Amino acid sequence: MRQIDDRNILDKFCEEFCKIVEKHTKYIIVSGFLVIASGRTRGTEDIDMIIKKLNQEEFKVLFDDLIKNGFVCMQSSQPDVIYEYLQNNTSVRFTWKDKPLPEMEVKFVKDLLDEHQINTRIKIPLTGLDIWFSNININIAFKEELLKSPKDMEDAKHLRIVFAEDVNEGEIYTIKEMIKKLRL
Repeated sequence: MRQIDDRNILDKFCEEFCKIVEKHTKYIIVSGFLVIASGRTRGTEDIDMIIKKLNQEEFKVLFDDLIKNGFVCMQSSQPDVIYEYLQNNTSVRFTWKDKPLPEMEVKFVKDLLDEHQINTRIKIPLTGLDIWFSNININIAFKEELLKSPKDMEDAKHLRIVFAEDVNEGEIYTIKEMIKKLRL
C-alpha cells in the first residue's frame, strides 16, 4: 500500500506547499490530513487541498513558484494543461521533485459548499501547524454524509472526541443538508 506514516514528513511537505500557495490565493486542507494532524495514527499517500479559482495567468504564477521551490505536478509540466484539468473540476497532484510521496491533491473550489469551506476556514493550534483547515464540523459532516467509508467514519469519531468542545450539531446538520443538495 502506498502511504506515508511519518508525521514529520507529512507536516513539512504540507507546510512548505501551503506557504507557497498562500502567497497566491486562499486555500484549505480538508479530510484525512486534519485527522492525522490532530493525533489519529494512520497513514496516507496524499493531502487534499481546495484553492480559490484563479485565472490562467494567476495560476501560471502560482505554478512557477511551486516549481521554483522544488515541487512538480504529476499530470504535466505545462501550466496550461494543468489549468485545464482544474477548470474541468479534475484534481491535480504535486510532489517534491524526485519523491513520489507524499502528494498534495489540489482542486479548485467547485460549488457553494467549497466556497463555504474556504470562507469558514480555521487554523487549529492543536495540530502545531500554521496552515488553514476546513473547520471541524464541515469535516465531520463530509465524512459522515458523503464519504462514509469505515476509515472516514472512524475519522469522524476521532474528530468528535478530540474536538468535543467545538462540535456543533446544528452546523453539522446544515452542512449535511448542503451535501445532500449539492453533491448527492
